[in-house]
Amino acid sequence: MTAHDLGVIAGDGIGPEVTAAALAVVDAAAERFGFEITATHYDLGAEHYLRTGSVLDTADVEWLRAHDALLLGAVGDPRVPPGVLERGLIVALRVAFRQSVNIRPARLYPGVPSPVAGVTPENCDLVVVRENTEGLYAGGGSTVHAGTPNATAVQNSITTAAATRECVEFAFRLAAARRNRLTLCHKTNILVEAGRLWESVVEEVGADYPDVERDYVHADAMCLHLPLHPGRFDVVVTDNLFGDIISDLAATVIGGLGVAAGANFNPRGTAPSMFEPIHGSAPDIAGRGYANPAAAIFSAALCLASLGERDAALACEAATAAVLAELPALAGAEMRASTAEIGRLVAARVATVNPGDLGDPRASLMSAMVAARMRTGSTGSVRHEVARSE
Repeated sequence: MTAHDLGVIAGDGIGPEVTAAALAVVDAAAERFGFEITATHYDLGAEHYLRTGSVLDTADVEWLRAHDALLLGAVGDPRVPPGVLERGLIVALRVAFRQSVNIRPARLYPGVPSPVAGVTPENCDLVVVRENTEGLYAGGGSTVHAGTPNATAVQNSITTAAATRECVEFAFRLAAARRNRLTLCHKTNILVEAGRLWESVVEEVGADYPDVERDYVHADAMCLHLPLHPGRFDVVVTDNLFGDIISDLAATVIGGLGVAAGANFNPRGTAPSMFEPIHGSAPDIAGRGYANPAAAIFSAALCLASLGERDAALACEAATAAVLAELPALAGAEMRASTAEIGRLVAARVATVNPGDLGDPRASLMSAMVAARMRTGSTGSVRHEVARSE
């Protein structure tokens, strides 16, 4: 029996709640499709930082490196200054594990209403592929004359051909496995040097994919076209900052951050990839059962797909979509089901759902993720362990 070994960082706020729901669904999929899961939990996040003064140390990184894949719930806490956890944990792991590609699907599922008129499941199924380790997120910065009228801040951005190529190559592979359309999103009329590098890499890599149709959209224009005409796009490849922004916009189109999945992907398979919902920790509703776990479950489905479990991933996706369509709302008390209850509903549906209920599996992102995977799992069993508790 195939076995997969997961490292789990539930994190802060609603993170533990949505992660527990996602793991319940993964266990149901493992039982139905005949593979094993080990889930080892790591005590990392705000509480760990406030208790120890450390966000992530070398030993933590090496423990996490040993897993086949990682699941992350959410990080962020009002008691911790902005950037400490985000840079110290999420960005640090992305860099340490060469998770150079961020994958953020935006698919509107049947029965789930979009707040944008005219958007339907038939015309809204795209993927934002975001470079994940560079740009303004890696460039650093400085401030001089702080606290005076002459205060001046400089924030640097870094763009390298190597990281850009790795992201663009993955985006083309994904587009070739889907609908053969790729859009570069940047701001080449203002960010001239970085934009020119992105354009040249897309041109070079695109020569190896003659069947993939290419176009270009400025980042500001994307904020107009994406919500009004999402069917225009299939795979959108972009830099770190633009990808962060437009993927949140795309999430709004499909029903909100509670249904928006994410993957921090190592396309070379040299270290584990990390899968997380793109929403934050929402400390104001933590512990109340108001968080929709769909984004965490969809992220776990992407994880299973990356590990080669295509049918299990498709079943998790289809089961989650079916439950979402039955909810009276997508967030808060108006859902009339708690976070844990929704997890149980999806897990039960996984046992019987047809993985092809959402259409031709060959056209799905889950199938494309299986095709893109470059590493295999290691041994494990269906149990949840606790590790690294300070």
